[in-house]
Amino acid sequence: MATSSYPMANPAPVKYALVGAGISALALALLQTLLAQRLERAQIAQMGPEVAFNLRLGELALDRLPPQALARLSGLPLRVGTTPPVSADGGLRRQAQQLQQELCRRLKPCPPVLPAAAPTPGLWVELLSPLEPVWLFTPVGSPRRWPPDPLLLGAALLAGSISASLLFLWWEVQGPSQRLEQALGAVGRSAAAATPVPQEGAAVVRSLTGRFNAMVQRLAANERDRTTMLVGIAHDLKSPLTRLRLRLEQGAPLTDQRQAQADLDALERITSQFLLFAGGGDGEAPVRLPLDQWLAEVSAPIPTDQIQLDLCELEASVQPVALARAVGNLLENALSHGEPPLRVLLRPEADDGFRIEVWDQGPGIAEDAWPKALLPFQRLDPARGGSGHCGLGLAIAARVAAGHGGSLEPRRSPEGFAVILHGRSLQSDSVTADGGISHS
Repeated sequence: MATSSYPMANPAPVKYALVGAGISALALALLQTLLAQRLERAQIAQMGPEVAFNLRLGELALDRLPPQALARLSGLPLRVGTTPPVSADGGLRRQAQQLQQELCRRLKPCPPVLPAAAPTPGLWVELLSPLEPVWLFTPVGSPRRWPPDPLLLGAALLAGSISASLLFLWWEVQGPSQRLEQALGAVGRSAAAATPVPQEGAAVVRSLTGRFNAMVQRLAANERDRTTMLVGIAHDLKSPLTRLRLRLEQGAPLTDQRQAQADLDALERITSQFLLFAGGGDGEAPVRLPLDQWLAEVSAPIPTDQIQLDLCELEASVQPVALARAVGNLLENALSHGEPPLRVLLRPEADDGFRIEVWDQGPGIAEDAWPKALLPFQRLDPARGGSGHCGLGLAIAARVAAGHGGSLEPRRSPEGFAVILHGRSLQSDSVTADGGISHS
């Protein structure tokens, strides 16, 4: 049974959370900058009429009062001199240009405005003086940068969340889904076209991709089994068909009917083994039954002097026909290759499992030959191919065991050699509870 490994943790959520946080920070900085510029323009527009009024008032007063007296009487911050200390701050320069534009719309001629180099942010505006240049200092407030406005903070977080979500959907869902869709479209065109897809993207996409890869592995295995089975059919049916044809052509007497019947039995056995290996029992519904009684019936055709039963009382939900064929193959292999008496054990295992052991007194299968013995159409004894044996006995038993969530295992001890079938009770809505025994 094909299996696929699933990756553990995916760092994508953390990665996209960091991306969303970065986008939120950038959006907040941008929105805060735009808001600061808007507030700055509004502040300059509001300052324009006030500064223009102070300029007109100061210019009228300078006709009668010196600058020092005017500053002392009016409280206006005035500076006398041709070149006041100028700041190189870009923000103050921008505000100076904006204030000059506001004043130019109200005053003629347009007064010069310079950024002031002072402890308090401000601008120098030149008054029209009859004697020497006089500059009026106008303080300007800096827009608030921190803490950010709650509305802007919420908008930035929303922009970051939406952007991170869109990126997540595009890179972790849309891209892997498209690759999986292309791979699904290639399934069925050819065996080579159905290739595994890298497991990437969101957890649900990775899980779906893992199941797809498992399906591809099963399809590839089924394709190999089908090819092998077609070759095996032509090979294994050839001998009994040839013998039957010769007897018919030579007009065989009635005494040869036994040999003809043996050839027909071999054909029937080979055909049934091929059908079972091809998946003829995959759709069988599980039935809950007492395994000890069922196993006793499966072993009943073997003479009592050649078999010993050691069965624990155990109930399980199994596919009785398929499991009976698997156990029958194990018993037949033990009789054909081993030495009686056989010994059949039934024991419970953890997680609602069971274990069926078939022991014989023969030499058994060598450890290095066991993997080959489980392959379909592989005979460890080539001389047995003409007696209805097609090399599928252990392969079918292994497939049935895998269908019951278990496996086949060889075991050697001083008591002999055993093939152990591990299985687990199947869970299905079609399981019957009547305790009936299905006969194979």
